[in-house]
Amino acid sequence: MRRTTLLALAATPLLLAGCGTHTSSTGSAKVSPVPGGPVCRGEVRLTAADSGRTVCVAKGGEVRLSLGGTKERPWKPVTVTGGALKAINSGLVIRPGNAEAAYHASTPGTGKLTSSRPMCATAPGQMSCKGIQEWTVTVTVKSG
Repeated sequence: MRRTTLLALAATPLLLAGCGTHTSSTGSAKVSPVPGGPVCRGEVRLTAADSGRTVCVAKGGEVRLSLGGTKERPWKPVTVTGGALKAINSGLVIRPGNAEAAYHASTPGTGKLTSSRPMCATAPGQMSCKGIQEWTVTVTVKSG
């Protein structure tokens, strides 16, 4: 057998063992397994690094997010679409450029959280760019 084939075969169990254990920015205060589906968490915490992800939260749980920006590259306020999430007080003081938000998972369904910020800092008399950094996370709310 070739060395690359042996390495691939040896790595497969390790990769499979890691499936479903991503915890870099999601909390797990309460876990509610959904029959025939993913494990939905009672609390999910999101950061800018979570852009593009889809997360599952149990009905009655919370989604909290913190997008760290700067005065020169501020995040726009987070918007939510869909009827599954209801905004609640995040309980945090917002620093200039940051976007903080919290939501209650009130109804089974799907919600989409979005925000954006400039790619480049803007300063009078300085070169600037028109690029926009988009942030979006899809949240699925399921009954447990």
